[in-house]
Amino acid sequence: MRSHSEAPGDSPGYPFDETATARAVIDGDGILVEWNEGARRLLGHAPAEVVGLPAANLLAPDAGALLPPSADRRWNETLALRHRDGRTLNVWLLAHRRRPELGDRSDWLVVTPLENGEPTTEADSLSAMFLEQSPCATALFDERLRLRRVNAVMAESMGLPEERIRGLRIPEIGGRPQNEELEAAMLQVLLTGQRQDVQTMGTGNVDGALVWLARMAPLTDAEGRVVGVCLSAHDFTDQYLARERLQIVNEASIRIGSTLDVTRTAQELADVCVPALADFVSIDLVDPPEHGGEPYTGPISAPVSLRRAAHRSVNPGNPEAVVKLGQIDVYPSPSPQADSLVAGRPIVATDPMSTLADWLAWDPGRGERVRKLGIHTTMSVPIQARGATLGVAVFTRFRRPDPFTADDVLLAEEVTARAAVCIDNARRFSRERETAIALQRSLLPRTLPRTAAVEAASRYLPAARAGVGGDWFDVIPLSGMRVAMVVGDVVGHGVQASATMGRLRTAVRTLADIDLAPDELLTHLDDLVVRLSEEAGGEGTTGEVGATCLYAVYDPVTRVCTLARAGHPPPLMLRPSGSPEEIDVPPGPPLGLGGLPFESVEVRLPEGTVLALYTDGLIESRDRDGDESRAVLSRALARSAGSLDETCHDILQSLLPPTGAPDDVALLLARTKGLPTSQVATWDIPADPALVAPIRKQVLQQLETWDLSEAGFTTELVVSELVTNAIRYGERPIRLRLIHDATTTLIVEVSDSSHTAPHLRRAKIFDEGGRGLLLVAQLTQRWGNRHTPEGKTIWAELTLGEE
Repeated sequence: MRSHSEAPGDSPGYPFDETATARAVIDGDGILVEWNEGARRLLGHAPAEVVGLPAANLLAPDAGALLPPSADRRWNETLALRHRDGRTLNVWLLAHRRRPELGDRSDWLVVTPLENGEPTTEADSLSAMFLEQSPCATALFDERLRLRRVNAVMAESMGLPEERIRGLRIPEIGGRPQNEELEAAMLQVLLTGQRQDVQTMGTGNVDGALVWLARMAPLTDAEGRVVGVCLSAHDFTDQYLARERLQIVNEASIRIGSTLDVTRTAQELADVCVPALADFVSIDLVDPPEHGGEPYTGPISAPVSLRRAAHRSVNPGNPEAVVKLGQIDVYPSPSPQADSLVAGRPIVATDPMSTLADWLAWDPGRGERVRKLGIHTTMSVPIQARGATLGVAVFTRFRRPDPFTADDVLLAEEVTARAAVCIDNARRFSRERETAIALQRSLLPRTLPRTAAVEAASRYLPAARAGVGGDWFDVIPLSGMRVAMVVGDVVGHGVQASATMGRLRTAVRTLADIDLAPDELLTHLDDLVVRLSEEAGGEGTTGEVGATCLYAVYDPVTRVCTLARAGHPPPLMLRPSGSPEEIDVPPGPPLGLGGLPFESVEVRLPEGTVLALYTDGLIESRDRDGDESRAVLSRALARSAGSLDETCHDILQSLLPPTGAPDDVALLLARTKGLPTSQVATWDIPADPALVAPIRKQVLQQLETWDLSEAGFTTELVVSELVTNAIRYGERPIRLRLIHDATTTLIVEVSDSSHTAPHLRRAKIFDEGGRGLLLVAQLTQRWGNRHTPEGKTIWAELTLGEE
């Protein structure tokens, strides 16, 4: 409790005489908690005699209630009060709730002026008429910042007659925090003699808040001394609302559509409009058509099934929401959602309990929510873009007392139209992205082949925002137990990039099937990309197609890996007893430049070496440079104590942000295996056909050693045909090699120094030869030839029965 003659927050420099106003504070229980010197002057009671006691003790008998419970923010009345000496005084009292948000529990500030003298005489009647008849609300304050005069417009805006409030300070008249700000500004005018403008919120005799522009100027006497302040208040509500609407539109253009995500865009629309336009906003969207079709463009008929995409409330937790996010609700014809969609225009419903009675009766739960929250106005705006109906936005007011105006409807239409285009763009992007992802995944290998050369694991992640690109990977079994590994990246995103990727992947598999060396394969692939660029160009476009690629071939017999790259990041390798290191592969130009050479490099890899092949989306980051990303990749690879699949997961977790990869990512890990010398047998073949028989005998002995005697007959025929052809048509030296992978595969290879490749042909009835390769093709699973630096190798693969 306190008694004071200085207002809270006053400083000694303030020219306020608090004894000129009788002030008291009454709490929510009707107890006096403050009593100033002015109140003592008025009724004679000292603070110690009344503070802490019921304020009703000060009323004369039959004076009525001091503060009626029905009073709102401000109350004024003339009451009979009891003086300390027993007299009864009829005093006009003005009371304000100090904390209106507390309702009935708020304190009351009760004031009455003690110096309510007559106004000073104007110099002439023209000045008096100017003040009284001015269309601007005007008030005059003396050097103590106490009210001396108000004109009729100002008195009407205050809602109090001049004769009652003359002599009060402006905080005592208004009782709002804004009034204290105004008084502080008037004090600056009084002390400095400089004009001040203050924009403030207030209320008038109409529903809703008013915005006032208060212009304050000093009043000076003949000697230039400041003796008062003139305050003129101008209704700035229309300009303020127009500026506020413009700000909402500007904010909507910035905040809505920040991502190409339908749900996020709908939520951004709701966030922009609360609380600037409504107290609660819900966004319900029509479910997109199946199989990537276009949104519905025909007339809408009720009932309508809509899915809740977003909502936002001024209250935490969105207690106004009847439908959960992602839930589908059916709206019949009496509902504002269905009515606005059917009509194709905004619909405003005032007093929902009467205008929406049929709908609320159909949905009692929603009707109870409307009654409980005191919802008084709803506005439904269809979300339409490019002739298609996407959904509906419903704006609701229950905290703001004013209903939606025609300008509010125009604003809601403008903001919703902007959001509709963004939502439609997001849907189109999502549809194209889903198509591209489906195409991309259909072109990538579903599973990696199990080979005797490597154990492999892979990951592919489409870009989180930019859309699906043209990254790909592959593991291709080759002859002689070898395996090819490839990782590539087509420049660009979308369906076109995925389609180009598919063509390049097919080309790589075709070129790998004819056993081209890595540098030769990239040369042919470069020619293909150049042709694709030429085909893509047209109608003034360049049609440029660019790509990068890394191609590697690993031989488990020699444990040698041959690599070449075209503008692609170099791979990493982790030897069994070492640390990750980058393989120094000559960079080579990106594919599509044409005419530039590629180089390959050979690296001998111990069994168990892990190779990491990846696209640049894995190491590109806004937060790290390339060297730092490669260091992170090396550390993640060094932790590969578990399976390759777990290592893939660890690498992605270490390098990619939680929001997703900014670009497509393809990652291929391969752990090398080696064939022991016991599973490989080699013979040098003499050039005499008569000496082939001993070779066949040695082959049968080797098969018996491998416990493959049941394959002896077929293997003997194949060896005989291939060796005989090499002796007849090839060049020395000639070599025979058998490879057994300890499973169910046996490979026969015959090499010679000739670069002439054999051809399978159909022999005529009376031809003496020409049936050897046909016989080999019939007896084996597959066969072929590959060129080597020394000549060529003819190979045949036999699939054996289960052991």
